[in-house]
Amino acid sequence: MEITSVEFIKSSLDARLCPKPLYPEYAFAGRSNVGKSSLINMLTGSRHLAKTSSAPGKTRYINHYLVNREWYLVDLPGYGYAKASKKIKGKFPALIENYLLKRETLACLFILIDCRHNPLKNDMEFIIWAGQNHIPLILCFTKADKLSSSQLDRQLSLYRDNLRDFWAELPVFVVTSSAKNKGRHELLEIIDRSNQLMK
Repeated sequence: MEITSVEFIKSSLDARLCPKPLYPEYAFAGRSNVGKSSLINMLTGSRHLAKTSSAPGKTRYINHYLVNREWYLVDLPGYGYAKASKKIKGKFPALIENYLLKRETLACLFILIDCRHNPLKNDMEFIIWAGQNHIPLILCFTKADKLSSSQLDRQLSLYRDNLRDFWAELPVFVVTSSAKNKGRHELLEIIDRSNQLMK
């Protein structure tokens, strides 16, 4: 797939205020500071589309971007940032949950995981929750350039071992690196195939 146009459409603080559900939607979620904005910029080829920051918790809305005038890329707020205020932290799970459970045009959820960390409780809980609610998902392991091949293999094996307790068939894993443009082709191929099936 070639990205020919990307247009910011809207930021929504409530799932009910999202744009009209006219196109397939591909949502990106993950812990705060997992590299979500960098991955979105790498995927779309737009360096400043999603705002990046060294401070976790920057994305606080559901952000819709219309790609090629035929599908939405949806940037969801991060979760698991301990320093966010209780008021803000309380909004994130409800905002994400309401969108994922009720958005009729959601085609796939991409859950981003920092491959440098061993399986973390809130990542695992979010993955399992999504699976239990029959949300189609892909696991995207970010920052792969920070590990050697053997270290990366070890981390992926840890996740597979942990998920086998809950999944009969494991979700698809995609290894990414925004710095090295790694995983871009694989992600766009997944989205393209899904779009073709939904026509």
